[in-house]
Order: sequence, then structure tokens, then C-alpha cells
Amino acid sequence: MIKLHDKMFRPYLRENQILEAIDKMASQIADDYKDEIPVFVGVLNGAFMFVSDFLKAYQHPCEVSFVKLSSYQGLTSTGIVETLLDVPENIQGRSIIILEDVIDTGRTLKQLVHLFSQTNAKEFKVASLFYKSDAYNGEYAIDYVGLEIPDTFIVGYGLDYNELGRNLREVYQLNQSNMINLVLFGKPGAGKGTQAGFLKEKYNLKHISTGDVFRYNIKNGTELGKLAQSYMDKGDLVPDEVTINMLKDEVEKNPEAAGFIFDGFPRTAAQAEALDNFLASKDMEVNATIALEADDDILVNRLLERGKESGRPDDQDEGKIRNRFDEYNQKTAPLKEYYQKQGKFHSVNGIGEIEEITGRLGKVIDALG
Repeated sequence: MIKLHDKMFRPYLRENQILEAIDKMASQIADDYKDEIPVFVGVLNGAFMFVSDFLKAYQHPCEVSFVKLSSYQGLTSTGIVETLLDVPENIQGRSIIILEDVIDTGRTLKQLVHLFSQTNAKEFKVASLFYKSDAYNGEYAIDYVGLEIPDTFIVGYGLDYNELGRNLREVYQLNQSNMINLVLFGKPGAGKGTQAGFLKEKYNLKHISTGDVFRYNIKNGTELGKLAQSYMDKGDLVPDEVTINMLKDEVEKNPEAAGFIFDGFPRTAAQAEALDNFLASKDMEVNATIALEADDDILVNRLLERGKESGRPDDQDEGKIRNRFDEYNQKTAPLKEYYQKQGKFHSVNGIGEIEEITGRLGKVIDALG
């Protein structure tokens, strides 16, 4: 998944799918025009990649020119089509094939038909790489179609979102369900914090560490912080309801986030159910629970090395480290079962270069759809 401006886009069409469609179009058009020299007219800006690859696939004499029209701002059509670069000269008596990147509402096509109907061309036909049949009004014939696609916003391969994304070799689709909510598990030393930092940047997520949230509320003397402190002073566990309310505050403070990474909560099946109920009240859900898995011996060595630099006493005693692992296993087992029943539990190999691990996590997230 990629982020352009404030929107997330997920993979939709691979480069080889696009090139196969272009080869097919070139072959079809060649059957109709190989005995003459047609003029291909690309529609800028979106069709520049399409025109380039189409001409490589069209192995017969031809000429090429461009027109430039505009009707889009952001994700939607303005409904007003402007002509920014007019039709080419010297097309009298020539066969014209208009090369469009995408046809949706048909407004731009209407303007193209208007432009070329005023010329003395022998004929003109329309070839569109992408065709959104559900959105098209059907007013004019589309003679050649590469790929018929649903009426969703796409970027890449010349198409843009506010001018970003044109240079992508593949096509991405707007992720309509932008919200991605993750629960991240990992034994001490598994790199959970490091990976959360990368994921929040890549997917525009808010990383909510329960420990950090507790410390913030207590340090700043919030109502929830005072309430949590009152239980802690008595040696009692802080009720799940208090923790959930802290998380709720964090979620509501970040309306711009495309989702959340919950780190350190839930710790029990009851807390997982409470989190599900809270998210459901916001018309949200946990999309995936991801556990960073690593061999205990490797993690022990990693933590002992970290302890030399950090000075943390709990990272300098192998016995204490292994006790923390045992505690993690005991707490995580029922949570693993809880999320497995929902089909949301994923294990990811947490050993390797940081970029490799991020890539593995990204594959899980991108597959969520």
C-alpha cells in the first residue's frame, strides 16, 4: 500500500497486465489500419505512459500528436472540461485514433468528439486503456478498450492524485476502507517498537503504546490518570474500563489517522473483547493481529547487548529475560486463540534486517484489502 498526499492506495493492476492489454489493443488497431498511416493523438497528461508503450507495441508506420484537456481536481471531476492544448494541424483526410488513459463519466470524451468533429479528418476513433463502464453515460462509441474496471479512483501509470503517482509503473486503487487497525505483539527485544515506527509512517497510522498512554495521563494529572493512580496506590489492577477510556481519548484525538497500532493492549481475552466492543461503537474493527516471532536465544543475546548500552537492569539478567518470555507466552496464548477464531492472527518472522521485517509486515497489511 502507498500513501499519496492524505490518501492510501492499494495495489490493483500489475505492470504486465497493463502491457498485455496494450499489446492486444495495438494488434486490434493494426488489423484495421496497417494499410495506411494513422495519426495517434494522446490525451495529456494522463496518457503519456500509455502512448509511449502503445507506440512501442504498434509495429507499423504511424504519426503521433497530443491534445491536453482537464476536468479533474483531487478525486472528483469538476464537470468542466478545459482545452489546454488544441488538436494537431494537417490531419485533413487522415484517420485519427484518440488514445485516452481512462474513460469514466464521458465528459472529456464529449469534448474530444466536439474538437475532432470540427476538423476535416477522414474519421476518428477512440481507444481507452481503462474503461469504467459503470460510470460512462454511453453517449459515444468507444472503439478499442484495454481493460474494463470498476468505478473506483485509480493512480499510477500516468494517472495522478493531485499530480502525485503518475510515475508509478503499476496501477493503485483508492483504499476506500482507509482505516487499518492493528494489534502488534512481540516478545521483549523482537523489534516491535522499531517496526511500529516504520508502519505508522508508511500507512499513516497512529501508534498507541498503552504504557506511554498511562505515563502521559498520570504525569499530566488527567482525570483518567488520577483514577488509574488511585487503583495503583492501593495495589489493585487498573480496570479494563479505565484503560479503554484512555485508548478512546487517543483515538478521538487523532481523527486524521488512517488507523491505529495498539501496542501493549489487549493483554487478555477479556481486554480483546472490550477493545472489539469499543471499536465497533466507532464503526471500526481490529483488522489484523500480528505477532513478531523470534527464537528465544537470539532475543536473549539481543537484549543482553541492549542492556550494556541502556543500563536497564531487566535487560542485563538472562534469568529475568527468560521469565519475561514465559510471562509473554502465558498471556499471549489465549489472545492468539481469540484472534485465530476471527481469522485475524498472523505470525511474522522477526529475524533479519529491519527493512526485510518491515517488508514482511507490509505484505500482511497490504493483503488485508
